[in-house]
Amino acid sequence: MTRAVWNRKQAHSLRHAMELCVNYAKTELNRSVEQIAELMGEASHFTLYKWMESGRMPSIRVKPFEHACGIDFVTRFNGQSAGYLMVRMPQGRKVKHRDVNELSRYAHEVLGMVMDFYDTHESPDEAIAGLSQLMEDLAFQRGNIEKHRQPELLLGDE
Repeated sequence: MTRAVWNRKQAHSLRHAMELCVNYAKTELNRSVEQIAELMGEASHFTLYKWMESGRMPSIRVKPFEHACGIDFVTRFNGQSAGYLMVRMPQGRKVKHRDVNELSRYAHEVLGMVMDFYDTHESPDEAIAGLSQLMEDLAFQRGNIEKHRQPELLLGDE
């Protein structure tokens, strides 16, 4: 079974974004919903189930939820649903050849999605999600190149 490429996944609703966060926590961090709720400081895990079922979570609880899950699908969905590209802040670190090769491979994959869309007019959501992710990845690389002259101190970040 192949592992999911989590940074390429795109949520199509707030509820889906929360499900992706929980799935990531389960598969990558081996955390249950009960453990996520405990890390968030919630008195009951049923509250978290209620938020996931309705797709309505108080905004003040989003960051603790994402921190407990280890990934930020809810924040990304909120930004993208408002029409913004979400680009992680580059730190000016040297990029590995594998990273550039992966970006190139993904760019070709996305261009294939776009060509398939124009040929068949099927799966526009997949093409849009792929293009959005590719633009974010390219913007990150642009920012990383700009910051390469003066990299930031990592201070415990890997």
